[in-house]
Amino acid sequence: MTTVLSDFDGLLNWDALHTWIAAQSLPGSGTVTTVERLTGGSQNNLFMLSRQGVRFVMRRPPKHLRPNSNETMLREARVLSALKGSGVPHPEFLAVCDDLSVTGAAFYLMAPLDGFTPMGKLPGNYAATPAWRREIGVEMVKAAAALGRVDHVAAGLADFGKPDNWLERQVSRWRTQLEGYREMPNYPGAALPHIDEVGDWLERHRPSECHIGIIHGDLQFANVMFERERPKLAGLIDWELSSLGDPLLDLGWILTSWTEPDDPDVGSRKPAVQPWQDFLSRDDLVRLYGEYSGRDMSVMPWYFVLACFKLACLLEGTYARACAGKASMEMGNMLHDYALWLMAKARQLME
Repeated sequence: MTTVLSDFDGLLNWDALHTWIAAQSLPGSGTVTTVERLTGGSQNNLFMLSRQGVRFVMRRPPKHLRPNSNETMLREARVLSALKGSGVPHPEFLAVCDDLSVTGAAFYLMAPLDGFTPMGKLPGNYAATPAWRREIGVEMVKAAAALGRVDHVAAGLADFGKPDNWLERQVSRWRTQLEGYREMPNYPGAALPHIDEVGDWLERHRPSECHIGIIHGDLQFANVMFERERPKLAGLIDWELSSLGDPLLDLGWILTSWTEPDDPDVGSRKPAVQPWQDFLSRDDLVRLYGEYSGRDMSVMPWYFVLACFKLACLLEGTYARACAGKASMEMGNMLHDYALWLMAKARQLME
């Protein structure tokens, strides 16, 4: 009896997929017998495919492709493939398809990670044991430092980004992105305050040099998975913003997701996970990164401000789309609220 698999409203073309899968060197054999849609991808789609007891994860863009959707899939596959054998915890890359006739978009397959994403209420010993919560910060910093140590040239990623004048281009790059939102209908152009003040500070205090390497680009609680049976990072996920740059920006990104008592009282921002007690401090995270990487951490405040600045500009894009009726207004307002907090945090760091 043939198993009828859902095509999830046209996202999966099983006749073409089975033919393509059969031609790849993948775990197991035979056709896919079960498919399950996974949660966790806000922009892209994740599916768990099984055949003869072997499982693998398929990642593909949404049905209505954005201009860079296929390129993003191929870049993600490329960086995951390049990280094989490194000390960076990540999903094992299995295969990539750039033939759009197979399922309408580029996609790739990877091995599943066994774990959970720490968002909201923590499970089990993570909630019950302070030492487990402290290890969350240790593990995230270890992973960030391990990624920063990867030789991107030796890994075949010399052309994965634009390393030349990386420091000098940051402020103008994200200011330009923010300015582009003004073209969105009903978006109030001055909705994000202090942009000029923070941007000017970043330009005046720019470090004299930087170290170019692979950056994840969105290293935060939503994009990591932890093992359930021990306080250990299972892997970094969602590599769609990965590029070349100074890896200290990844640490800055982690710091933006942290919560401390003296943070600005702006908006309704709360800790990403509960309970928050007993997490390491931001100073602890910076110290640990310096120990793992050997980097001079005196420049870290600049990268923390840059992370706040860049993330605020990115989040404001969803708010602009919501104002134009192209995204949920509830989500738009929530991310705008977070962007306001980020700009307030940047100003606090500047002071």
